[in-house]
Amino acid sequence: MAKLKVMCARSMHLVIGALGRDFARAGGHELEFDFGTVGALQAKLDAGETADVVILSRAMVGGLELAGGLAAGSRTDIAKTFIAVCIRHGAPRPDIATPETFKRTMEAARAVAMSDPAVGGSAAVYVPVVFERLGIAGLMASKSLLQQNGVEVARRVVEGKADLGLTLSGEVASVEGAEIAGPLPPAYAQDTTYTAAVSAGSEAPDAGRSFIAALTAPAVREIWRKAGFEVPQA
Repeated sequence: MAKLKVMCARSMHLVIGALGRDFARAGGHELEFDFGTVGALQAKLDAGETADVVILSRAMVGGLELAGGLAAGSRTDIAKTFIAVCIRHGAPRPDIATPETFKRTMEAARAVAMSDPAVGGSAAVYVPVVFERLGIAGLMASKSLLQQNGVEVARRVVEGKADLGLTLSGEVASVEGAEIAGPLPPAYAQDTTYTAAVSAGSEAPDAGRSFIAALTAPAVREIWRKAGFEVPQA
């Protein structure tokens, strides 16, 4: 039996939590999760915090590898998420296929929920850049409902407090009553690939590798898809 601390991007908390519980029960292991935004987890790592397994953006994991912080050969791509337009289940699907139609949809919306850029999530930081490029940053500042995370973004849409939400697809899929209308237009699309790895300092590297293998097993691919993620080709 091993005790593993897992540091993981918050957008994956439901699916990683569920798969982690299954892994713990099957192997008699104990898992401790630390879920947070990419920015918050990076700050913890910079401050010296450690974990046995990290599940973060590919870029962040690559940085840890370059710094010698990972067990050799343990990097594995887990799943990919994208910035999605969130609507309430059953609502008409907006036209977001091109930059022009996306812009008009944003302009017509009464309120748009999105994560607060100060929190540091990938979608929170990127969406304002899209608004700037479309020339609607000033307008959207007056109608944006800033939230602490993507789950809260989707909840504001379900509650009817916002017509639309902009956040990661995995977070939309985790909220009952929320629906993915589609990704941002191709010219502005941004995907995030999440990568798992075992930390070089882990005292249970074999258990860490086994956990990563459980996350990428063929039997769980459909679980990832239902949670709003794309999985690497087998």
